[in-house]
Amino acid sequence: MTIHIRPAIAADATLILRFITELAIYEKAEHEVVASVEDIEKSLFSAGVPAKALICEIDGEPVGFCVYFFSYSTWLGKQGLYLEDLYVSPASRGSGAGKQMLRHLAQIACETGCGRFEWSVLDWNEPAIGFYKSIGANPQSEWVRYRLAGDALKSFAEGNA
Repeated sequence: MTIHIRPAIAADATLILRFITELAIYEKAEHEVVASVEDIEKSLFSAGVPAKALICEIDGEPVGFCVYFFSYSTWLGKQGLYLEDLYVSPASRGSGAGKQMLRHLAQIACETGCGRFEWSVLDWNEPAIGFYKSIGANPQSEWVRYRLAGDALKSFAEGNA
């Protein structure tokens, strides 16, 4: 069994959307996926876009993906790497594919001078939490993530809140 991580290309947009949908089903949020193949092509593969994607293959077959971008830490005075999504198909879990993708991202973070590598996990996702702890990652429980989206974002931007 050979695990290979490669940069995603525009031709992977349909595959990436399939993985996104599978991840959303796992996270009980399939109804929240509104992205189209065209959205994926535009947001990941147009010139100057900040997000990047990787495809994980086992013996040449795609089994997972991840999307990441660079953030910035004012306290460190350095960029960071933020993992937006990581997904491995159920049949390939336990193969080492997820760990290889995380290691690949950690290598990118080190090569580009990042001061940290961060991501979020749903509080009920015990398998993922256990996995992340097994590689030495620690939860940042003192921080609470906030979000403005949809109508609330638009309303606030327009000065209505």
